Amino acid sequence: MAEKALIPAKTRGRPKSYDPDRALWAALEQFWAGGYAATSLDELAASTGMNRPSLYAAFGDKKALYLKTLTRFSAELRAALGRDLYAKDDMAAALEQFYAGALDFYLTGPDGPRGCFAICTATAEAANDAEIRAALEIILKEIDEGLEARLRHAQSLGQIDADADTSALAKVAAATLHSLAVRARAGESRETLEKLASQTAQLIAPKRKENKGK
Repeated sequence: MAEKALIPAKTRGRPKSYDPDRALWAALEQFWAGGYAATSLDELAASTGMNRPSLYAAFGDKKALYLKTLTRFSAELRAALGRDLYAKDDMAAALEQFYAGALDFYLTGPDGPRGCFAICTATAEAANDAEIRAALEIILKEIDEGLEARLRHAQSLGQIDADADTSALAKVAAATLHSLAVRARAGESRETLEKLASQTAQLIAPKRKENKGK
């Protein structure tokens, strides 16, 4: 999904070549590894190469920084939806490629499989924090809408039934994506997860047998 962060060199304070996008990616990686609650400001400062005053000046407090990383992640997610879902003409193949791209990130991390950044960090905080809940809701809605748009395209090409409920199918596809994230973090094998992804793709857009005339 999102591209792997390039962690900037650790320097004291805000470096002259300070790049807010790279700093955000570094913070995102830190939150991804430890979760929101367990990640300290000292860890965020070290990972971004900025001291606390510079970190506050650039991004605000810890929650403000976390919300900005969710926004940055959301931008990469939109790019992945537009790229991977349209890389294949066939709907099932496109879904499988989308899931494969997600698994590339869910199953990797500095300390092992880490799942999805939003699903595996924001859900724990959303129950008690309205701002994080709203940010998570936006991300989930973007996934649903991106999948539904692709399904409507497939429907226009006759790849799925004309009367199929693309909104409901999009939520099924999204539910599998979220399940892959959680299961990857829990340690399930890629082979098992790929089977789940493939079965979902075939369920949503089954291959059609051509009627051959005699």
